[in-house]
Amino acid sequence: MSTDLPESSQTKMPRAPHVLRWRSRLWAMGGLVLLLAVAIALATSVGSADISFFTVWKILFSKLPFINIDYKGDERIEDIILTIRLPRVVLAGLVGASLAVAGATYQGLFRNPLADPYLIGVSQGALLGAVIGFLVPGIGDNLTDFGVVPTLAFVGAMGAVIVVYFIAHSGKSLPVTTLILAGVALGAWLSAISHYLMLQSDDGKLHAIVSWMFGHIDDEWNQVLTVLPFALIGIFIIWLYARPLNVMQLDEEQAQQLGVNIERTKLILLACSTLITAVSVAFCGIIGFVGIIVPHAVRLIWGPDHRFLLPLSTLVGAIFLIMADTVVRTITDPESIPIGVITASVGAPFFLFLLWKKKRGTFF
Repeated sequence: MSTDLPESSQTKMPRAPHVLRWRSRLWAMGGLVLLLAVAIALATSVGSADISFFTVWKILFSKLPFINIDYKGDERIEDIILTIRLPRVVLAGLVGASLAVAGATYQGLFRNPLADPYLIGVSQGALLGAVIGFLVPGIGDNLTDFGVVPTLAFVGAMGAVIVVYFIAHSGKSLPVTTLILAGVALGAWLSAISHYLMLQSDDGKLHAIVSWMFGHIDDEWNQVLTVLPFALIGIFIIWLYARPLNVMQLDEEQAQQLGVNIERTKLILLACSTLITAVSVAFCGIIGFVGIIVPHAVRLIWGPDHRFLLPLSTLVGAIFLIMADTVVRTITDPESIPIGVITASVGAPFFLFLLWKKKRGTFF
């Protein structure tokens, strides 16, 4: 005799919690991809010229391969979208994604939730390089195709990190505490030199330096094409090290027993995160809070697993900086308000709200 119970009376086995978490995170990724596409179109439609959201979508899709859409509207609108607004939006997305991923990497690498992309002297080295570019006469803007200031800022950022690395490196190991202390010390020294040079400059150059310090996004395709390979390659390599980053949250000895080459992983992650931060700072200045707030918010919502934390931070960082730059472009006299002020004004209260909700146990 069959002992099978009727289907209506059978008890359904609940799904395992880890399966539900995986599904929710995958759904979140898909939703954020769509939200990023909407943010790009929305940001591209906003500006001094009134362009409809539908027109922006039509122009953008007409340039994609394998899509049979022919835009026959006003050529001036197409030029505004493709040569002025779109490069600025794409650059903001690349920089936001880079800073968010670099922040998540530093926080995992140093096991410190307060770590940010500028922790080991990147911003101070870039600042000194940029100040020299602004102040030294006779260099001109032809050092490279994209100008002297980004070039010297990039050289300064990478140079500072290389010096910090060789100071902290001991034999075959790279002590994290020594690395941070060396970065703080060298950063303080470079910052002092930069501020002294700023005091010796005239008001016009000082205003330009301060404006660069607090961040700006330009609308030039050559900058996008320069940042793009650094950002994509660096972020992709960091993604590949998501599992070792998870293992490194344990004790280093335990991580090594599980097959992780600790020192090589540290070096690769440090190099990639520093590279994408340096190129972002070189072209867009020092944009604060993105590298701290975005990884923290993602970690609070979707958990600390770097296999999801890194790609989710990439998407959220891109969306966050695109929308922040859109605010800068739409407010009165946008040149007087750097994007770093917007990121701090929007990001910090939101982050405090997330912490408050988490503390009360009512988080989503």
